[in-house]
Amino acid sequence: MTSISTDPRPLRTADLGTLVIMSWSRETPDGDVPFLLACSLGDGEGGPEATPAAVEGLLSRSGLAVGGDTVLDGTVLSGLPIGLLVVPGAAALTMPGVNAQFVPTPEWRAAVDRRGYACLIFATRPWSGGEPGDGEAVAAFANHADTLSSAAQVVLPVRSLRG
Repeated sequence: MTSISTDPRPLRTADLGTLVIMSWSRETPDGDVPFLLACSLGDGEGGPEATPAAVEGLLSRSGLAVGGDTVLDGTVLSGLPIGLLVVPGAAALTMPGVNAQFVPTPEWRAAVDRRGYACLIFATRPWSGGEPGDGEAVAAFANHADTLSSAAQVVLPVRSLRG
């Protein structure tokens, strides 16, 4: 008798390489919208060629699909295993296999405080050049058709520590 395992393949974290989180906000008529871009630098064991499969495996473990025009609205879902914690001067993106802390821009923090959420673009495509902190390079990468067509997109509610 043959059985088929439904267990996901083991996650090869060595192929993920360095994960980076970059924050920015985009001006709209209704005020600034805060965005996060998460991606690998493509410096894992398998190089940039192995990065998309490794990131897709990480995302699937969190219930996130990649590609298409689907944006998951985490503000109306319960039990989403992804969180965004924002405290004065810092923020952290958490999900199974990831606990990434970062220092957001003041503009991003102001937009998050006004809106109560941030739009996450988690790219399976590795970072393609430029300095990760350069706003124009981040926007160009995040808005590129190849990035968006192979990324998971989630609207994440913001959590904060309450004293």
